[in-house]
Parts: sequence; structure tokens; C-alpha cells
Amino acid sequence: MNKIFVSPSPHIHSGDSIKKNMWGVVIAMVPAMILSFVYFGINALFATLTAVLSCILFEYLIKKFLLKEESSITDGSAIITGILLAFNVPSSLPLWIIVIGALVAIGIGKLSYGGLGNNVFNPALVGRVFLLISFPAQMTSWPIPTTRLSEKINPDMIDSFTGATPLAMLQEGIQSGQSVSSIMEQNNFPTYQDMLLGNIGGSLGEVAAIAIIAGLIFMLVRKIITWHIPTAIILTVAAFTGILNLCSPDTYADPLFHLLTGGLLLGAVFMATDYVTSPMSKKGMLVYGVGIGLLTVIIRIWGSYPEGMSFAILIMNAFTPLINKYFKPKRFGIAKKGGKK
Repeated sequence: MNKIFVSPSPHIHSGDSIKKNMWGVVIAMVPAMILSFVYFGINALFATLTAVLSCILFEYLIKKFLLKEESSITDGSAIITGILLAFNVPSSLPLWIIVIGALVAIGIGKLSYGGLGNNVFNPALVGRVFLLISFPAQMTSWPIPTTRLSEKINPDMIDSFTGATPLAMLQEGIQSGQSVSSIMEQNNFPTYQDMLLGNIGGSLGEVAAIAIIAGLIFMLVRKIITWHIPTAIILTVAAFTGILNLCSPDTYADPLFHLLTGGLLLGAVFMATDYVTSPMSKKGMLVYGVGIGLLTVIIRIWGSYPEGMSFAILIMNAFTPLINKYFKPKRFGIAKKGGKK
């Protein structure tokens, strides 16, 4: 006799899983990771390995000995947090500071809320902002990529050469009374090609715009993320900075500069799209992305920090529950008032 098995819905499995999507994100970050090694050498490799291994270790120890729960390090989320933490720090940052950042990211940003699926804020950004506030000097000392150093400089001395990021150079120049065009025409100011290829000073992950774009395309094709959040952020920043540039081109840089510099693409592609801390509905995602874009430009132009992406994402992370409550996904079988199902 044939047996009929009855089970609750859903009855069709899409083939997606947390583990599969997490490892897909890791693959998407590989191009940016490789370019960071090319530009910043062995220190970038050590920084990345330290961040990843520390996040895995702290998640295992906290889960096993404090929370008394089964280990979840195989789902790939701790690895993503470690890579993103490394992407948000300079390659010259002492390794012990990276370990502290990993502890804060995993212990406070993730597991204190109950682990994956429960955290309110992006763990890597929690660790990054903690380090920025606690170690501001070390977190804002940006090594110059090896390709920008003179051939006459001893390669063994590369770590001793640091420079400002394009955003910091622009902010300092404007504050000293220079126009945007005069600042960008200086010999030491990176070209748009440098910004696209990553040949600029900055944190490990924010210097390779072309690699991040490649990662975005990969995740969109594999349907790991949707276009809503990255597009909303990018278009908002482009529109806002474009208006300011048209109003006063001597004071405000053009949209392309803002899109290719700093952590904007890194945040828009890999951090703002975090499943747990971003809205569930498509309309909510658009509102969330617009909010991040507006806050980023406001902080960059009128704030004390030349970069505002991390703070913008964390602020909008806090608004995600409210956005989810207002933009509720339509439930199957629920009829509108006065209408049919």
C-alpha cells in the first residue's frame, strides 16, 4: 500500500538556504579581497586572516561556553563578518586592535541579540564604529597603495608611508578655502581611473570600486540580493550630490566622485543588503536605501567625518523594525477592505 505523507507548507523548496547564500556573498567579496592584497601586500592578508579567524573563534567560544548552544560557525556568517570587518580597517592597523573589533562585532553586535537572525545592527559595522571611536588615530592612518609609491622608495619601508583618502583630502582643501577643481587638479590627487581601479588610500574594501561592482553583479545574477537597496542608495547619493554640485561646483564635488570614493559602494552592496538588518518588503528596501543615501551625503558634506556610510547604515538599521511595520508584505489570502481575496 502506498503511503501518503502530509506535511505543513511550504511544499516547494526553492533550493536557497542560509548557508548557500552566505557562501555566495563570500565568493562575491573575493575580487575585492584579491585587489586589497595586490595594493596593500602581506599586511592586508594578515589583517583579513586575523579578522576572520577571530570572528570564528569568538562565535564558537561564546556559543559553547556562555550561551550553551550548538556552534553555528559553518553557516558562513562569522566569515562574512570577519571579511567585512577587515574591509573596513586600514591594512596598517595593529592586529590586536582587529581582534578587539572582532570581539565587539561578534559578542556585542551579533550574539548579544541572540545570534544570526536576531541582531538589530550589522555586526561588522558595530565593530568598525567601535574601533573608530576607540582608536581614531590608528583607524585613520591610511597606507598608500604600493602602486602609488615612487619606485625609488625602498619596498621594505612601505608601511611607514601614509596618506589621506580622497574624501579627507577634499574636505581639508575646502576647509582651507580651495575650490573643488583646484583640489582635484593637484598632482597627488587620485584620478577617476585610480578610484575605479582602487589605486587610492583607504580601508581594504573601499578602494576597489570595480571589484565591488563585479561582486554586485554576481549576487544579482545569483539572486542572493535584489537591486532595490543598492540602487536606491546609489541614485539618492548621485541625485543629492548632483544638485549640490550644480548649485555650487566650487564647493561640492560631482556625483561620480562621491560614488567611487570612500565606503559607499562597499556599504551599498555588502552591508546595507544584510538580510537581518534590512527591511523585508521591496518598498521598505527603497525607503531604507534612500535614507542611507541622504544620511551619507549629509555626514560627508556637513559632518566632522569625511565618510558617513557606516553611521548612515547603523542609523537606518535602527529604523528597520519601524519600516517593516509600516511596509508590511502582502499576506497570501488576505483580502483588502471591501474587496475579494
